[in-house]
Amino acid sequence: MTDTHISTHDAAMDARNDDILIYVDGAVVHRDEAKVSVYDSGFMLGDGIWEGMRLYDGHISFLTEHLDRLYEAALYLDLDIGKTRGELTDAIWQTLNANAMTTDVHIRLMVTRGRKKKPFQHPHLSVYGPTIVIIAEHSKPDTSIVDRGIRLHTVPHHRGLPLTQDAKLNSHSKLNCIIALNHAVRAGADEALMLDPFGFVNTTNACNFFIVRKGAVWTSTGDYCMNGITRQKVIDLCRANNIPVFERNYSLVDAYGADEAFLTGTFGAQSPVFEIDGRVIGGGTAGPVFHAIRAHYKALIADAGAAEAPL
Repeated sequence: MTDTHISTHDAAMDARNDDILIYVDGAVVHRDEAKVSVYDSGFMLGDGIWEGMRLYDGHISFLTEHLDRLYEAALYLDLDIGKTRGELTDAIWQTLNANAMTTDVHIRLMVTRGRKKKPFQHPHLSVYGPTIVIIAEHSKPDTSIVDRGIRLHTVPHHRGLPLTQDAKLNSHSKLNCIIALNHAVRAGADEALMLDPFGFVNTTNACNFFIVRKGAVWTSTGDYCMNGITRQKVIDLCRANNIPVFERNYSLVDAYGADEAFLTGTFGAQSPVFEIDGRVIGGGTAGPVFHAIRAHYKALIADAGAAEAPL
């Protein structure tokens, strides 16, 4: 174990990112010139949605699923993106091509309700149309995380009921998760393990969470967590490769006694968890089920890229 905090989003520094070009409402400009108004709904109120995507070997992984989630969230929020799926896809590729990017790229697509005419929350005050920003960075995940592992600390902040703010929304309003992460970091951990409203293990502040017990993979019901695309791909891969997998309620008793634990997310794919609340998981090493799933996922990414030629 190391005393240095690590993250599922750790990546090597890349000097090329100092001069990337960023898409802002139809213009592609140097990062130093990429700006939005202080009246923007996203800045002022967190009134916006976003997606994180990966470019591998000229292919944006699971682009269809990411756009499905974005447009579904926009429908729920009554947020008019102002572009068709095809037009938004073209904007993403415009950004990538302007930066001559081909692989190992993280794409952050952000859509807010746009600039407001007065600094208040009513959506009708956003009269200038949506703000769309696309940031594409050269960003290769730090593979040493497989050997170092993630430390989790269970926090009192939970992912709430849909009646408050539905955790399935990938919104700009991330304060609940940030508070949870700060709590975990102060406790000496890397990320926060968050429970659902009934005390069952749910997710972390940034990633979906899985455990392995006696060769079977467990994850939450999915009722109170982000409907993660990587999460679903892992569940599908387990089913396709005869790895028992269960979406179920389970408690910290089950998590502490797990043989393995790992996180899933678009950036890091799968990251092993070596410690939960000071309890060492799996002897502090990435286990065989984790490695099998990681290998299946890498093959899935490669197959998807081969099946769909880059635009």
